Amino acid sequence: MTSPVSDAGADFSLDDVRREGLLEPAGTEASPHDGTGRVQLSFTVLDSGGAAAAERAVRVPPGVTVFDSASWNGIAIDSTCGGHGTCHKCRVRVDGDVPVSRHDLRTFTSEQLEEGWRLGCLVQATRDLHIVVPPLTTRPKAATVGVGRQVILRPAVQKRYVELAEPTLTDQRTDLARLLEAVDDLEPVPDLYALRRLPTVLREADFKATAVVVDESLIDIEPGDTTDVRHAIAFDLGTTTVVATLLDLATGTPVAVASMLNRQQPFGGDVISRISATMLDDRALARLQQAAAETMATLAAQVCEEGGVDPAHVYEIAIAGNATMTALALGIDPEPLGVAPFVMSTAQPPVVLAADLGLAVHPRARAILFPALGAYVGGDIVAGMLATGMDRDKRTRLFIDVGTNCEIVLSDGDTIVSTAAPAGPAFEGGAIRCGMRAADGAIEVVRLLADGDPVQLQVIGDVAPRGLCGSGLVDAVSELVRLRLLDASGRFVPEDQAAELVPDLADRLTRIGKERVFVLHRPDPEADPADCVVLSQRDVRELQFAKAAISTGWSLLLQELGLETGDLQQVLLAGSFGSYLSPAAAVRIGLVPRLPLLRIVSAGNVAGEGAKMALLSIRERAGATTLLEEVRYVELSDRSDFNDRFVEQLGFGG
Repeated sequence: MTSPVSDAGADFSLDDVRREGLLEPAGTEASPHDGTGRVQLSFTVLDSGGAAAAERAVRVPPGVTVFDSASWNGIAIDSTCGGHGTCHKCRVRVDGDVPVSRHDLRTFTSEQLEEGWRLGCLVQATRDLHIVVPPLTTRPKAATVGVGRQVILRPAVQKRYVELAEPTLTDQRTDLARLLEAVDDLEPVPDLYALRRLPTVLREADFKATAVVVDESLIDIEPGDTTDVRHAIAFDLGTTTVVATLLDLATGTPVAVASMLNRQQPFGGDVISRISATMLDDRALARLQQAAAETMATLAAQVCEEGGVDPAHVYEIAIAGNATMTALALGIDPEPLGVAPFVMSTAQPPVVLAADLGLAVHPRARAILFPALGAYVGGDIVAGMLATGMDRDKRTRLFIDVGTNCEIVLSDGDTIVSTAAPAGPAFEGGAIRCGMRAADGAIEVVRLLADGDPVQLQVIGDVAPRGLCGSGLVDAVSELVRLRLLDASGRFVPEDQAAELVPDLADRLTRIGKERVFVLHRPDPEADPADCVVLSQRDVRELQFAKAAISTGWSLLLQELGLETGDLQQVLLAGSFGSYLSPAAAVRIGLVPRLPLLRIVSAGNVAGEGAKMALLSIRERAGATTLLEEVRYVELSDRSDFNDRFVEQLGFGG
């Protein structure tokens, strides 16, 4: 099936649609959901002939839109309005009973609505869905990235095709002068690489060639007309995971996405461990730099191969990483970042050649690195603020990037403040008895006494459980708090009390040695608790310390701006972990403010989205630098009330 092209209004009346139960009630943003678990979206992407070109199944938190889910996973859907339902381009066909929005009524005919056609940016995933994605039907002037943001397509990489008059004895102008005169809308300065290629390429191509310009530099001259071939790669250089997105700069759409563990992992799972490694071994800095280079080079090769793109046609890369990851990628000594007073070498890294970072792309491709607000609010957070429009939206919004180091940003629409809270490794599965990263075999969702089952588990990869990742940890504790098997102080209740409260689960509350544990998964009914996947009392304490650090951070920022929890109109959960965190569980344990669940939004990989924006628009790139002047950093360690507030936040509200 191909995409519907009619823009005629539907001939359903509002009364007809209400009677069928399809129209969303006035004033609601989505069908109700409880903010727990995952839903699976199965995408079928059609080619121009209407045949299935690709199949992709992804799991996302409930409430995320179909459009955002596709965008996060590299599935291109037409759009130019930033997800507001006004451009009417993000048309998808959804199998199943999905509410009809007023924008859908103005976009589709009654027959198309009955077939399941909807605007993808307005369909929220509240249950498993199958979505048919038509081929791109436009070459948009704008590319939508991030959460609710639109970008006018104006990349730094420009190409100009020229047909030049050949030199004669009466016209002995230089090759460069001849070329620059033809490219009259730009004033580039030639790189030596371009000058070396200029004479040969022009003559072999009969003086029909394409000038490649990045910012104000002429970096190459290519034979023939290659104006439609220009690409860039956006990197989210995370401490744990690195994500690369290959972009087509002619259309602004993603071509391929890939991710892998950062090869710096052997030096430690967090930035402090890696900083310490450089302090203990003079050779460690060079090795860490090489590991970062190998990681990005591997991903660059992977996305180029997947997208069928010659790496020589990648002319620019953007890197969004925290201050330590940025310093290590550049080979800058990170030691001052790890000891008081926590000083960066520079807030604004220079533009360098991608080749200097070990990437085998165009030899003169530029690499831009995001600026940082401080040692622990780095370029990845600046990229996230750019993507989510924290400096543009007039609502009161809280941005939380949950990880080993948790970065928090608060805006009241006029003033923006930020801080960082040391959450520790619990959210990455570190220091947890059965903890593991979010890989196959990790329990990611826990439900107790749901749908007739004492324990329901969702496991990444749909294999036998091997351990517990961060989202599963939060879920498990939240469920035990809900059932009062964990008291407000975080202690497991006595066995006799557990048997009285929840008899179906009482046998799972046991001990390994002297430590009390709750058994989440038994490989067989008679398995010894030591051979099971369990949640221990110590695990609960680790989560308490992590969540207390984070909630102390956002509560102090609210105090800085004279705000109350109820003033918050939106909470954005960002980062790999934050995006898969159950909003209901996060609220129940006090990790995020107690608000209606629809105000809590999974924002996705906003650092990567910000990196893409910087490649697609030089205006947005300048906006990242402007954020350095607009955001005030609050140092928590300087607060005399930090310790008291931290202790207050340790308990569970129930």
